[in-house]
Amino acid sequence: MNEIPATRREHILHRLEQGQSVNAAALAAEFAVSEDAIRRDLRALATLGLCRRVYGGALPLSPAVAPMAERIHHVPQRKAALARVGAALVQPGELVLLDNGSSNLALVPLLPAASAITVVTNSITIAAAVLQRSDLQLLMLGGSVDAHVGGCIDAIALRQLADLNPDRCFLGACAFSAEQGISAFHLADAQFKQAALAAARHSVVLLTSEKLQTRAPFRVCASAAIECYVLEADAPDVSAQALEQGGSMVRRAAALPIST
Repeated sequence: MNEIPATRREHILHRLEQGQSVNAAALAAEFAVSEDAIRRDLRALATLGLCRRVYGGALPLSPAVAPMAERIHHVPQRKAALARVGAALVQPGELVLLDNGSSNLALVPLLPAASAITVVTNSITIAAAVLQRSDLQLLMLGGSVDAHVGGCIDAIALRQLADLNPDRCFLGACAFSAEQGISAFHLADAQFKQAALAAARHSVVLLTSEKLQTRAPFRVCASAAIECYVLEADAPDVSAQALEQGGSMVRRAAALPIST
């Protein structure tokens, strides 16, 4: 199956976008080309910010590259541990903006009960979860729904957001590095996140360890722009220290029980 480079790269990129890692030797055998040709493909994709090169192949940029419908089933226990810490930051009576994201979805059942909290979200999945709680008020930002992102990130959603003053924004992070900050896979999503961050008094990011030192094509903000990060118990100390040195608060989730 000796295909022209552009077509071959499209096949490789599709696998990466599905969250699969790729191996240069295996790809060379599959496409009947040399490993050097595959390495050139991977270098080209990495230069475009579409994958992360590792020895022998490449990795997806971030687990957040998968559609929202898939992400909600990925490492739910770890996301719940982050959400417990994040939910404890929310104060009674707050207007809380929950940006698109499967970690933010985990916040909904853990938000303080009977605390007159209003949740505003652009996420279809998060809005549906909020409706299951009679003690929470819901404001839905509307517009055209992006199926991959899982919610509304168009001009209509941005206009509606402009009328709000959220007390606290839980920003979804598609990818993160201390050097490049938070980034997103879609330009409109990055622009929505920037507007959400600018509108809120306080900002929080729930960050699974697998997103550390990953990147996506569209920049949202510098790492220091976020007031508080919630990291997993096993997140490297060097990552936490870099965030604290930048002026952000860092909190850690409780360690999960070891499976036997």
